[in-house]
Amino acid sequence: MAAGIRIPMITDLALLRLLHLVSPTLPIGSFTYSQGIEWAVECGWIATPTDLQNWLASQLHSGMTHLDIPVLQRLYHAVERADVEALEYWIYTLNASRETSELLLEEKNRGRALTDLLIALEIPNAARWKPLLAQSQSAAFALAAMHWQIPLQQAAYGYVWSWLENLVLSAVKIIPLGQTQGQKILHEMTLLLPSVVVQGLQVADDDIGAASPALAIASSRHETQYTRLFRS
Repeated sequence: MAAGIRIPMITDLALLRLLHLVSPTLPIGSFTYSQGIEWAVECGWIATPTDLQNWLASQLHSGMTHLDIPVLQRLYHAVERADVEALEYWIYTLNASRETSELLLEEKNRGRALTDLLIALEIPNAARWKPLLAQSQSAAFALAAMHWQIPLQQAAYGYVWSWLENLVLSAVKIIPLGQTQGQKILHEMTLLLPSVVVQGLQVADDDIGAASPALAIASSRHETQYTRLFRS
């Protein structure tokens, strides 16, 4: 952990809500996406556990650090202030930064599903802000985290962990890897998450943005892949 970084305390109930929010059983379809990994395996870019770790680490240090986490932070604060204009701005910023039509559609599909769930759970503002929240999983995630009093930094840890876990589980099926090997990869890559989150939360507005050429190529090629199991 970086020196001088203080992690706010999280209550037991907030911790349980966070576990609920990042659960792979959440009905938002996370298990149906590979974010280009399916094509990367098909073409031979990813063939071993080391290849997978390098692929995911690259995205952690680019997109997650310089785009997803900083935008999640701003969405969280926009929800906290009920600032609809800021909420709209950062949703559109995030969506404009998605590399391909598949990745954008994934963001929107997950956003719509999570928003519908929050409405069913009677989360305040979920129904009123549905036209916006349904455009972005990150925005709906921020609303749930703020409402359940999950501190921002812990919410960011959960957001990144959920992303990592879903992609590793997808890769276990595609490469394929054994379940134990998948868990070893998660165990090792978890060590990267604290620094990624801390750095991401320190990114200034003007520095938000990331380019992931390999992800863009893999995702765009996946759009026309002849046989596929995943939606991205």
